[in-house]
Amino acid sequence: MRPIYFDYAATTPVDPRVAQAMSECLTFEGNFANPASRSHALGWLAEEAVEDARNEVADLLGADSREIIWTSGATESNNLAVKGVAENYAPDECHIVTTTIEHKAILDPVKHLQEKGYGATFVSPNAQGLVTVESIAAAITDKTRLVSVMAVNNETGVINPVAEIGELCNQKNIYFHVDAAQAIGKIPVNIDDWQVTLLSISAHKFYGPKGVGALYVRRRSSLDLVAQIHGGGHERGMRSGTLATHQLVGIGTAAAVLNEGFSDESKRIAKLKERLWLGLKELGDVSVNGKGAPITAGHLNVCFKGLDGESLMMGVRNLAISSGSACTSATVEPSFVLKAMGCSDEDAHSSLRISLGRYTTKGDVDMAIESFTQAVTGLRTAK
Repeated sequence: MRPIYFDYAATTPVDPRVAQAMSECLTFEGNFANPASRSHALGWLAEEAVEDARNEVADLLGADSREIIWTSGATESNNLAVKGVAENYAPDECHIVTTTIEHKAILDPVKHLQEKGYGATFVSPNAQGLVTVESIAAAITDKTRLVSVMAVNNETGVINPVAEIGELCNQKNIYFHVDAAQAIGKIPVNIDDWQVTLLSISAHKFYGPKGVGALYVRRRSSLDLVAQIHGGGHERGMRSGTLATHQLVGIGTAAAVLNEGFSDESKRIAKLKERLWLGLKELGDVSVNGKGAPITAGHLNVCFKGLDGESLMMGVRNLAISSGSACTSATVEPSFVLKAMGCSDEDAHSSLRISLGRYTTKGDVDMAIESFTQAVTGLRTAK
């Protein structure tokens, strides 16, 4: 039986409207040409499609289209942002502030820079999983060049106060980067409200295709971003490589769909999540990780006290859920995000991430409640 999908935080299915638009850019009869081929009409058409997509993504962020740099996804965008800023400075003249609950696509590049002699401070969240402005301010030194804080945590869905952190960075003339991979389609995102210098997104988190994303780079900034991929000088020299027309049309169409109906979709998902939580709450000895902090409509990270999360997942095999980030799902270690929030190893191992999205239905939620009720009851009886 095909599992009911409750892992939208890991990836979203491609919207049929997006898939249709992409399919028209693949075959000989379609818009397949190289967007960099400016010597003939087919190349011009492909370039036009790419620029239309750039405009759609810019509109989604409240940006200028000239500030959108195409990448393969948020992992590449994060690497370009972090390394691209740091490499403007000698290692002993550059300090980076980030958090202990970032995605590995931030933590690993920062640790890589540390190995090269760059300074870094990893700020911990509070017990609700929230990164406070005060904790970021306390970590800043006179050599801090970059602050990088995710807008929405990928495991808990907790929404960080990035607008306030952006104001702090602006006052101190520090570059500010936001990993917004989990934010797009879940909360309003505006680069001016957040006062960001750089912002990363991935199409597959908002019903676009995998393998494509973007980095917003503020034009009204002194930043000279150091390229990480060389060979052709595409994307104004910041990211070389032949542009994949079909992928970019995909991310553009996904952005356009969000531009049309974000608010209504978010409200519907929030109601479904509340119905799901009320059903799980009836089981007793369950709690929400991140409770007390603002959380997106689609994230629900639940601790089933005293139960093994892996065993519980096996008990609800008709549901596609996870115990945390898809990028760390192969490890048996407890979630480093939950540990950073102060959770015990036992509670972290007892926690599951359930995430809802565009195609979740009331019937799906009721089936999930029934499955969890049977699985939890069975595991408790067996103890």
